[in-house]
Amino acid sequence: MQTEDLKNAGLSQNEAKVYLAALELGETSIYRLAKKSGVKRTTTYLAVETLKEKGLISSYERDNTLVVYAENPKKLTDQLEERKRALEKIMPELLAFTNLIDKKPKIRYFEGKEAYKEVFGDVLNYPDSETLVTFNEKFWDWDGYFKTYFMPKRKEKKIWARILFRDTPELRAVGAQAEEYLSRAKFVPSENFKIGIEMVLYGRDKVGMVSYEEEIAIIIESKMIYDTQKSFFEVIWEGAK
Repeated sequence: MQTEDLKNAGLSQNEAKVYLAALELGETSIYRLAKKSGVKRTTTYLAVETLKEKGLISSYERDNTLVVYAENPKKLTDQLEERKRALEKIMPELLAFTNLIDKKPKIRYFEGKEAYKEVFGDVLNYPDSETLVTFNEKFWDWDGYFKTYFMPKRKEKKIWARILFRDTPELRAVGAQAEEYLSRAKFVPSENFKIGIEMVLYGRDKVGMVSYEEEIAIIIESKMIYDTQKSFFEVIWEGAK
């Protein structure tokens, strides 16, 4: 039996060395056990204590000297079986916790003047899909990133968009270009549609939010949040011009 085999069975390096030495020596002292195993005497004491807790070593006193001896190695198998049974018993509860973790939204947060690119760059990872957008006209880099890169890429990847604009003359001029970029636009009275952030629904479970003024962006991955925000969007879309 090799030290590595015992380590694979759950023992530490020192425990494995001490246990193997105890098997070879039979009843012995800590001094002889340390010498045989090559483990420092103080460390051997510690290893013996942990091995006793695991039921692999026992001890008694004889003439004021501590005598230790190895228990049957079959106890290793018994312990592994016992751990397996204990794990199987609590597995349903562990899996329930895992399910809860899986259902929690995954949130990514970005800062900086170009934080918005994290959201729109992720949108491009979903070709042949539809994106829903509540438009915020306060772009930092509209003529650069959006016109020269994002919009052509979105068109190339056949990502359709439905966009809600505030109803202003300036934004109607922007909306007039929508069809050129695989988009449909609708307009909501500006006094009732105060958009401080831009929100993008995409990928069937992702909500991107961008605040250009605060230079922050957030991506939330949650089917429940996505479906809720999509419901709000659809209600507004149906009533928009």
